[in-house]
Amino acid sequence: MISFSVMAVAFSLVFLAELPDKTALAGLVLGTRYRASYVFAGVAAAFALHVTLAVAAGSVLTLLPQQAVQVVTGLLFLGGAAMLLLKKDDGEEAVRRPEDQSFWKVAGAGFMLILVAEFGDLTQIMTANLAARYDDPLSVGLGAVLALWSVAGLGIVGGKALMKRVPLRLITKIAAALMIGLGVWSLWEGIAG
Repeated sequence: MISFSVMAVAFSLVFLAELPDKTALAGLVLGTRYRASYVFAGVAAAFALHVTLAVAAGSVLTLLPQQAVQVVTGLLFLGGAAMLLLKKDDGEEAVRRPEDQSFWKVAGAGFMLILVAEFGDLTQIMTANLAARYDDPLSVGLGAVLALWSVAGLGIVGGKALMKRVPLRLITKIAAALMIGLGVWSLWEGIAG
């Protein structure tokens, strides 16, 4: 059974954390050069693979004693908040241009870009933490993948307009504050429990 509240938490945190990320900018660059649907297909497939790996890793953590999991996830959330607050803006990432505009070339370029750039990324670590915290891999996975797909869609189709209207620094601070709150809460449960 899917928990919509867990799904909403995962969606919100992953969405906010991914918006200022370099891969959102890479999706924007690809989307301005190639057919949006082709780019989205490749990017969406790569994000789905990353979420599956993250949820599997988080599910393994649930096999540990609950107090230990709470402390570890609390520390990881706090570390993720620090990463968000301390990271430098990367600017546009260089994107390798496929030789032609065929579906497989464009989707493949999007897939490979996201596959490499997102491996071990903050949102993947955050998804694993959420899967461990809530012990609900399906709800966390759906929330995370929908958030990543939403950011990718925004970046590919309307990223330029969004980034002119919403200060990315503000989004980063909101995501970090939410992660600090979850981190402190998880630590409290792990230590007090």
